[in-house]
Amino acid sequence: MMIRKIFTCFLGSLLLHFSLKGQDTSIFSLPIQLDEYVMKASREGWDIAGFIQRVKEDTSFYKAFKTLRITPHTSDNEILIYQKKGKLKASYHSKTRQVVAKGCRHTEWIHEDVTGDFYKKNKDYRYYTASLYDYLFFSEEPVCGETNIVSRNVVERPSGRIEKHKEQLKQLIFNPGSKVAGVPFAGNKAAIFEPDIAAMYDFRILRTELAGEECYLFSAIPKPAYQHKVIYNLLNTWFRATDYAILARDYELSYSTVLYDFNVKMHVSLTEHKGQLVPSLITYSGNWHVATQKREIADFTMKLYFE
Repeated sequence: MMIRKIFTCFLGSLLLHFSLKGQDTSIFSLPIQLDEYVMKASREGWDIAGFIQRVKEDTSFYKAFKTLRITPHTSDNEILIYQKKGKLKASYHSKTRQVVAKGCRHTEWIHEDVTGDFYKKNKDYRYYTASLYDYLFFSEEPVCGETNIVSRNVVERPSGRIEKHKEQLKQLIFNPGSKVAGVPFAGNKAAIFEPDIAAMYDFRILRTELAGEECYLFSAIPKPAYQHKVIYNLLNTWFRATDYAILARDYELSYSTVLYDFNVKMHVSLTEHKGQLVPSLITYSGNWHVATQKREIADFTMKLYFE
């Protein structure tokens, strides 16, 4: 249980040195590096403090994944399992369709190709990456009554140990920068907006373009002296300039203790479908090890299509 807990907590995953020159920094007390465009906008009244508050309180990213669960779509799925030296050990390729009808969803497999020891003899998943992928995106049996309604705070009060571990995973993916309790030896190192952890990072706001849309790119990058003392090695989030909805996010996480170590990279792109944001591309690359267990090195890619 501890092994599954540690892996689940960290998979998903499985999110600036010029002063603000007069801006209210009570929300975020550290200096933030601004590009020339953003500095000009701030002088003309753009609310930097308000933007940082939106970064901390955003629910649009979480809402996009909840919307995915109630939206018909097809997906191309690839999971690759590697040996330590990089040789392919097992693979999984499939095309699936999520069917949504009468308030329920379920997954249909259009085709599936597997190599190596991806499955056990009883057809259970041999690897945790595959098991979690299935939990996040597939449902052979109908699931009913879901909505895409979210509150301002994505934290919920889980009942039971398994639900608690799922909640920890959700926090790391959908609410980066929040405290995640119960992960051995990690403490509050995921809480990058807390003063003691934030002091280890450089923060930047840049004006950029993504998929033809004007965006603000918010970045958190550890200072060189703290690269081996933090969990998030990189957190990039692209906010659409018109409404601050998230269009993409990059994560790079790593940590090492006597009980476990991991190095994980994730990318999520969102697209608009019928007026709602939904994930269109999810990539993951992870290398993790827990004491008494074999190291697991895996990549996965999910491409989603909507009609």
